Amino acid sequence: MTDTTSESANSRTTSRRSLLAMGGAGLVVGAAAAGGAVAVTRSGDEPQPVADTGGAVAFHGAHQAGIATGVQDRLHFAAFDVKTDDRDEFVQLLKDWTKAAARMTEGRVIGDGAYGGLPEAPPDDTGEALGLKPSRLTLTIGFGPSLFEKFGLADKRPEALVDLPKFPGDNLDKARSDGDLCIQACADDPQIAVHAIRNLARIGFGKVAVRWSQLGFGKTSSTTPDAQTPRNLFGFKDGTRNIAGTEREALDQHVWAGAGDGPAWMTGGSYLVARRIRMNIETWDRTSLSEQEDVFGRDKGEGAPVGKAKEHDAVFLKALKPTSHVRLAHPDSNGGIRILRRGYSFTDGTDGLGRLDAGLFFLAYQRDVRKGFIPLQRSLSRHDALNEYIQHVGSAVFAVPPGVRDSGDWWGRALFSKEA
Repeated sequence: MTDTTSESANSRTTSRRSLLAMGGAGLVVGAAAAGGAVAVTRSGDEPQPVADTGGAVAFHGAHQAGIATGVQDRLHFAAFDVKTDDRDEFVQLLKDWTKAAARMTEGRVIGDGAYGGLPEAPPDDTGEALGLKPSRLTLTIGFGPSLFEKFGLADKRPEALVDLPKFPGDNLDKARSDGDLCIQACADDPQIAVHAIRNLARIGFGKVAVRWSQLGFGKTSSTTPDAQTPRNLFGFKDGTRNIAGTEREALDQHVWAGAGDGPAWMTGGSYLVARRIRMNIETWDRTSLSEQEDVFGRDKGEGAPVGKAKEHDAVFLKALKPTSHVRLAHPDSNGGIRILRRGYSFTDGTDGLGRLDAGLFFLAYQRDVRKGFIPLQRSLSRHDALNEYIQHVGSAVFAVPPGVRDSGDWWGRALFSKEA
């Protein structure tokens, strides 16, 4: 392992004094390395080999990593409210966040690291990821509708970034909904994902504040072809027909915002809908197997659609009950609508009544929310038999800008920079 922390004592002290003079620990300068060297062979928007769970996903690329990237096993998602009204200060935060994110996805520490600096100053890095591999960490940023009410951005809000309507059955908790911006951290090691969100929140102290966050485990969708389809907490395979990271035409058609779709700063980006869906586990667990399979429209063992033998056999929609989830969510029932899903299971203790607070943290990327999630959810919320066992309790929507092209670029540059 090559250790690049052997800077002179004078240069380290100078760095620390500069940090203290500026009143914060959020600078992302220095070149300390942790966890050893890692090889990055693919761009961040390409699916990564699932077996290489310790490797790094390239941060720079045309699209942000964490969308078409092979889905990792763990999630820490955080929505933030902006607390500063100083545009320059917020732009500097985006630049600092970008530098920190690039370093963390490479398995490196932030700034001068977690130890060895000036004892009187807080370390630049919190340190809980020391010695750990990058674990395919991806960090993806999105901007919520409320951000465009700040910093004179009203005329730059994309038309596709709409406020979601209230759907039948919604019971949304305001404390778990919305946000000026979000960060999605995905990794194969939960400590790596938590470390990333923790450090970005620390860097943003005084400028942004965490509004709500969600931990996730057990991915419920896959974007990697030929990978085993994961199961949700109801025990059924989920995401059989999900868009794969290698389906370039499908990604261009259904996921990436194209030139002419809206403002130029969103070209190459996408739109994210996040929904916290509570599952009534106890009710489901007392439901007969035949009814469970009727609700989904697939058998529980193989995952095959009704009347078929294999999971990936073509669905014969008329063989499914009109209220089955698969029939109602199928593209052929919705004018060809497809979305890219990256959901995760969650369990957050109990609800005080002896029931698990558990469910699905639904994440879906699409080219236009008005033509993707909204019409699809309208159909599902009215007729889906699954609604007896679930309830949407949190909701947010974000515009996810294109990727950071190189080391001179930063999150949101095309939105905030006059030169762009």
